[in-house]
Amino acid sequence: MAGGAGGGRRLHRPHRRAGRGRREGNGAAVKTGIREARGDVVLLMDGDGQHDPAETARLVEPVGVYDMVIGARSAADQAFVRALGNAIFNRLASLLTGRPIPDLTSGFRAARRNHLLEVLPLLPNGFSYPTTSCLAFLKAGLNVAFVPIKARPRAGTSKLRVARDGVRFLLIILKIVTVYSPLKVFFPLSLASLLLGLGYGIWNVVRFGKIPMGSALLIQLAVVVFLFGLVSEQIAAGQERK
Repeated sequence: MAGGAGGGRRLHRPHRRAGRGRREGNGAAVKTGIREARGDVVLLMDGDGQHDPAETARLVEPVGVYDMVIGARSAADQAFVRALGNAIFNRLASLLTGRPIPDLTSGFRAARRNHLLEVLPLLPNGFSYPTTSCLAFLKAGLNVAFVPIKARPRAGTSKLRVARDGVRFLLIILKIVTVYSPLKVFFPLSLASLLLGLGYGIWNVVRFGKIPMGSALLIQLAVVVFLFGLVSEQIAAGQERK
């Protein structure tokens, strides 16, 4: 749904199909809707009955003060396994972005269309557009607000799988943070390699009186990873200034 000064229009389109009848995915349909919308504000919500349309105004009205407003579900409104997984990803995303994120994966949100178009190339064709768009807005320095909502039991069976999609969400978080703040990812990896190399080296010196090759390689790896992250950070900063 897209809203503007002249009202709004609803865009309902099942998952787009690629060649030979293959479905492109939920994200592809969402991106099509964003492109075809004509209002200043785009409202996105899941079609499984979780979200109450009566709460639409609570998300749309603050847009203008904020660039994106997300309906945040409580853990009580989610199945235990999903609530646990979301809590882990919320915490990880909060650490990497430096901003509290109460619900990273909520599909109920309203945002300024011009900013959605800016991050559109980053959005996947699958089911991960909420995660990607939230992180992209935050790392681009845009204002994101979270509004508590009441989620209803979903209709039908979810196609998400804990192990498979959990790994995918983790990779998406790392990808978006790497695009905007590479050192947030590379520095911890460099530090871990450095500490491991130093610890392994000290243990061998105390035990055998010599520094092993493995320790030296780990320390060299730490330096290379840190320098790679530093260069990537400068490139990201240059792209942001453009």
